[in-house]
Amino acid sequence: MLSLFDQGAFAPCPAPFNLAAHVLRHAGDLPSKTALSLVGVDTARNWSFEELESSVRGTGTGLLEAGLKPGDILLMRLGNTVDFPIAYLGAIAAGLVPVPTSAQLTEHETAKMIAELHPAAVLRDAAVACAPHDHQIDLAALQDMRSLPPCAYDLGDPNRLAYVVYTSGTGGSPRAVAHAHRAIWARQMMTDGWYGLTPQDRLLHAGAFNWTFTLGTGLMDPWANGATALIPQAGTAPASLPDLLRRHDATLFAAAPGVFRKMLQSGDTLDLPKLRHGLCAGEKLPQGLHQHWQAATDTGLYEAFGMSECSTFISSCPAHPARSGALGQPQTGRRVAILGDDGPVPQGDEGTLAIHRSDPGLMLGYLHAPEESAARFQGDWFLTGDRAAMTADGQVHYMGRNDDMMNAGGYRVSPLEVEAALLNHPGIAQVGAAAVEVKPGTFIIAAFYTGAAPLSPEDLTDFAKQRLARYKQPRAYIYLDSLPTGANGKLLRRALPAYFESKTE
Repeated sequence: MLSLFDQGAFAPCPAPFNLAAHVLRHAGDLPSKTALSLVGVDTARNWSFEELESSVRGTGTGLLEAGLKPGDILLMRLGNTVDFPIAYLGAIAAGLVPVPTSAQLTEHETAKMIAELHPAAVLRDAAVACAPHDHQIDLAALQDMRSLPPCAYDLGDPNRLAYVVYTSGTGGSPRAVAHAHRAIWARQMMTDGWYGLTPQDRLLHAGAFNWTFTLGTGLMDPWANGATALIPQAGTAPASLPDLLRRHDATLFAAAPGVFRKMLQSGDTLDLPKLRHGLCAGEKLPQGLHQHWQAATDTGLYEAFGMSECSTFISSCPAHPARSGALGQPQTGRRVAILGDDGPVPQGDEGTLAIHRSDPGLMLGYLHAPEESAARFQGDWFLTGDRAAMTADGQVHYMGRNDDMMNAGGYRVSPLEVEAALLNHPGIAQVGAAAVEVKPGTFIIAAFYTGAAPLSPEDLTDFAKQRLARYKQPRAYIYLDSLPTGANGKLLRRALPAYFESKTE
């Protein structure tokens, strides 16, 4: 048997269609139900489905009145507040194309995005770094738009461009990933295949509003299913999360592995009487962490695997738990294969994880990069760049990356991007970046460099802060007399972690 999982095509996306209209489809039948609750130690701010939709569609009206037209691209430079999802959905409701970005990006990084995107406007919180742009719509103006009359949903072809997200590229520059309106329709495969989500659920997501993991799993998916989304107020410490989960009757909890790890540091049993299970994504879940969570909470922890180009498509769930360290299995409706040079490999063999071209959640392509988009396909299969093996019943075991992409704190980061930034330092002659394990299951980015003499870690840290978002910045700098290279002089990045271990023993 070959490593091919196919349980039939998913129901086609209806037409005409609008992503925001689908997300807010329950505003009519559940107007007074709480859609969003911003929870804190002392207070909570609730938004009903009716209030949420009114704010979203009012924002759509305001953006159009600001001179923007359907199809225009908007760069989002907003912070960790409710303004982020409202502006995002408001833009899509009106037919505009938002580009959500991390508030951690530097002015230097956003300048590259503006040059590539040519946005018609930037939605801007003055507290968030951004390169200059002629048309900026500030936070106060966005908030005022919420009270305007509702815009009509811009309905159309579900295959048209809806939004763009950035992912770190193997070539060293972040790539703009273009997604269609139908991407939200495809997320329904996660409802049973990962979440076990029902309209009665109250899902608390530990991430920031402006993280795409939060935007999808923490907000849009609960809303599309008539459930309530709970988001901790900015600055909430992981140690406070168990109390918030308990006090606000959370039934589902989603976070990156690092958050679960910090919550469990005390070693205490967590009393979460309403919680049904946890949801984990962003990086590989260590088996020990899974077992620790089950022992502390008496609930399951279900992992999902995905990427910016297709969101999550492999997962474990209450009905189909992962076995023996596997990620889980492809969600019902997905068509996934493990490929070698000549197509699907025999079951159990290692190969490249691939998604069929027909998947409704798959990207339209990389913006303005048709050749790079085409290069990611082998026939009708999109190549993820991840190595995996599949068992006879579809359980997928992750084997790592084909390339040297790093994963630290749930973010994938290209070593080439980190290296290119650090090479601008006058004291660095050569540099290599790699993820290193500092304790079981915890990885950081380390930079290994050569030069005339060792440099101050504080100087290098300050230098990196000016050029790289925080999640891309190395947490350790190791001076070497020379970097490991092959016979052709090419840097051997996969040999770098051993130098970290030898220097820190």
